[in-house]
Amino acid sequence: MTDNHDDNARHQARQQKLKQAVDARVAAATDEKGILLVLTGNGKGKSTSGFGTVARAVGHGKNAAVVQFIKGNWACGERKLLENAGVRFEVMATGFTWDTQNRASDTLAAEKAWAVAEQWLQDPTIDVLLLDELTYMLSFHYLDLQRVLLALKNRPPLQHVIVTGRNCHRQLLELADTISEIQNVRHAFDHGIKAQAGFDY
Repeated sequence: MTDNHDDNARHQARQQKLKQAVDARVAAATDEKGILLVLTGNGKGKSTSGFGTVARAVGHGKNAAVVQFIKGNWACGERKLLENAGVRFEVMATGFTWDTQNRASDTLAAEKAWAVAEQWLQDPTIDVLLLDELTYMLSFHYLDLQRVLLALKNRPPLQHVIVTGRNCHRQLLELADTISEIQNVRHAFDHGIKAQAGFDY
């Protein structure tokens, strides 16, 4: 009985100390501003996480929009759901660049999608904007890096932006407020299991 009492007392003391630390950090976080979130890395779930954040915003009555690069011609389940909830989409519907194999047409498609993104980055009524797979547009040099950075810097002060994709450029990482790197530990595709509707897209 004494051992259990001692264990409970130690546990309570640890949790109380943790609570004090968390409460202090919460109390110190007083600024309110639009967050630039970058979701990068070679693991599965970057776009899914971005769409989840958009869904969260919609759940709070916020206005959200999505620009999809790269995967736009897939029948994305998140898009079907979020469009029904009033989320605006701009889709670069050329598919994967290794399918098109046409730099000129991919660049034009990227420019067209980015022109819409720039408009939305100037719109204070959009609370959350997802730029899905934007990093590829920069690493493939389809879009001008400085133009992208300038638009992100000059967006409305309370607008949140989510950027997803692998190999995020260093200057974009430096601009970000929050960065999550999603690492691949194991992927079913590497074992011959195909991407499946309702789970992978």
